Amino acid sequence: MAEQIPVYLFTGFLEAGKTKFIQETMEDPRFNEGERTLLLICEEGLEEYSPASFINKRDVYIKTLEKPEELTSQQLSGWQKQYHIQRVVLEYNGMWPMEKLFSAMPRSWVLYQNFLFVDAGTFLQYNANMRPLVVDKIQACQLVVFNRTSAKTDKMEFHKIVRGLNRRCSIAFEWPDGKVEYDEIQDPLPFDLSAPVVQIGDEDYAIWYRDIIEEMDKYQGKTVEFTGIIAVSGRLPQDCFLGGRHVMTCCEADIEYSALVCQWDPAQIKATLKNRTWAKITAKVDNRYHRIYGRKGPVLKVISVLPCSKPQREVATFY
Repeated sequence: MAEQIPVYLFTGFLEAGKTKFIQETMEDPRFNEGERTLLLICEEGLEEYSPASFINKRDVYIKTLEKPEELTSQQLSGWQKQYHIQRVVLEYNGMWPMEKLFSAMPRSWVLYQNFLFVDAGTFLQYNANMRPLVVDKIQACQLVVFNRTSAKTDKMEFHKIVRGLNRRCSIAFEWPDGKVEYDEIQDPLPFDLSAPVVQIGDEDYAIWYRDIIEEMDKYQGKTVEFTGIIAVSGRLPQDCFLGGRHVMTCCEADIEYSALVCQWDPAQIKATLKNRTWAKITAKVDNRYHRIYGRKGPVLKVISVLPCSKPQREVATFY
């Protein structure tokens, strides 16, 4: 098995502070123990690197990619072999999709950290005008740092935007004087997991769907009730149908039917359910492997399915 190459990824848009942070990191003795490092730059900002200040400058190999077409597995593997690298520090262009990078990474490259840097002064503009790119970066990151935080920064608004896309990443606000303030706002789920029946409001479906997929264990044995669109098909097992909603993450182009496997009496499914109809589904959650998922997932053991009218907003969102 090939030795794993740790990748330290720094993403963000132009002038967000990535270069400055990486420069400081490469000057920090705590981060440098003589590893042969590939510093891969996918964006040329106003600030330039000063390799002479790197702790282990002789073991740092700097390469630049100017176009996304240049980001290929062959190119990355070639540099890995050429320089016998032991780790990668990567400054990624915020205008390039994350999937482009992930699909190009050699198999031995393992993402150790993914930090997103954002200029607090322009974040809301980017979110309004380049929403798909903002979503792409926030969903993948482990830490988002809002640089140039000021008294005008609406921290709660930033918090809501980030948490609507990623409930697990850390959030930090860095002020011009270097002070760093971490977001410690607690985000209670908009439904009661301790209730005998966990009722999912129409406006909360997207949050619930993501939560049950990411943290299914806390739903084991719970009874849930939600409104969704029924999907029945001859390609499904006779005792199964799908129940879910169309969810929009960032824009109309990415709307997807996000559904869960529902298990019920085959005779009931055949006699009472019609494809693409709305229903209120009550079921007990059983987390186990199911071939529709191709892995372990939440299987809903149906208690009842009642026809109902569609919600006021047919497409569920996170905000």
